[in-house]
Amino acid sequence: MLRDFAKLQTFMMVIKEKSFSKASAKLGISQPAVTQQIKYIEDYLDTKVVQRKKNGILLTKEGEDLYRIVQKLEKCIQNSEKELLKIINKEFTFVIGASYAIGNYILPNYLNEIKKRIGNEVYMHTGFSQEIIDELEDRKIDLGLIESPIFHDDIYYREWLDDELVFFSNQPLPRQLKAEDLSNFDWICRDEASHTRRLVAEVFEELEITCSDFNVLGVLTSPTSIKETIINSDKNAERPLVSVMSRHVIKNEVKEGRLFEARIKGHKIERKLYIAYLKERKHDAFVNNVVNYLLSLNKIS
Repeated sequence: MLRDFAKLQTFMMVIKEKSFSKASAKLGISQPAVTQQIKYIEDYLDTKVVQRKKNGILLTKEGEDLYRIVQKLEKCIQNSEKELLKIINKEFTFVIGASYAIGNYILPNYLNEIKKRIGNEVYMHTGFSQEIIDELEDRKIDLGLIESPIFHDDIYYREWLDDELVFFSNQPLPRQLKAEDLSNFDWICRDEASHTRRLVAEVFEELEITCSDFNVLGVLTSPTSIKETIINSDKNAERPLVSVMSRHVIKNEVKEGRLFEARIKGHKIERKLYIAYLKERKHDAFVNNVVNYLLSLNKIS
């Protein structure tokens, strides 16, 4: 029944015109055809939906319920038609998947420019690098921006921005930390699945220390939640609350003096951020346009 929307459109026209004859004229079909389609609806529902009166058409209670349902269907179909026209006119939503730090702190500054350059809507969502690559392979997104390359044969990876992981707190820290300084802090750590956690663990291994040596107050997934936790912690606490984060995430707060960054002496934790897209879209004009624009930003500090 719902798949045969033509009969429901006939029902809507009868209600709008308050007349079977006027509805037939509007629809360009005979009046008996209108009557037949309304009868089909009533037979299907096993109830009367309209009553003919001298002054026009009157809906039954069931007819009023059907009218509300068909109004909703009509609105959905109209919205779907708009989406189809977007495809016909080469209008669509370009979807970018980005790892948390990139999606929350780097990419938002450039979404409007990307939208202008491709002349279409741009949507962005965040997740772990592995999740972004999975969605890219499933063709749920057009482009991925990740913190660590997860190599697949069907994906191109382009080195993008330079990034550095730094230690930070809302209390002043020595610019150069020694290994023994780390045990004097309280810690908020990233979850074990994060690329940040893995890179920091490699440095700690060289220093022959582990996170288990520290007083860890919490393990969080989101860079935003970690940053906000430390910003709002007690600035006068005897032990500073510390974590490790991309410089891109905290650079504004460092400039404002709300956060302070530090590095381990003799260890600079650097990494590349990557652009990823499917090889089958190598010649896609929209993908190439976005990739070329993003590559032009590689002087971001």
